[in-house]
Amino acid sequence: MSFYLYMFLGFLGGIPAGMGMGGGTVTIPLLVLVGGVEQKIAQCANLFSFLPMSLGALKTHAENGLLKTDGVWWIILPAVALSALGATVAAALPSQTLGKAFGGFLIALSLFGFYQNLQKN
Repeated sequence: MSFYLYMFLGFLGGIPAGMGMGGGTVTIPLLVLVGGVEQKIAQCANLFSFLPMSLGALKTHAENGLLKTDGVWWIILPAVALSALGATVAAALPSQTLGKAFGGFLIALSLFGFYQNLQKN
């Protein structure tokens, strides 16, 4: 039964990911709250699923001539270094603390989106 549950949760998280809305903001809470998965495992699964999706998107954008590579190393090098630092910090934190931090991030993200929407109207 758990296989079908996780497959369904992956499907639900994959819909916003495929639409470019950040599937992790849906997938991680689904896995933790509905699937009963530990926070670190949910984040790891989300990051692992991101790799093939990003390679596919990169290939598609390259085929359509939509890639701009000027100055890309100024983005890649700090991103790799800070990703390694973030992974080290996340590995050291208890799952409960990581879950609260992620929840705070989602609240801040939703408030930011709400504020931006108010500015448009």
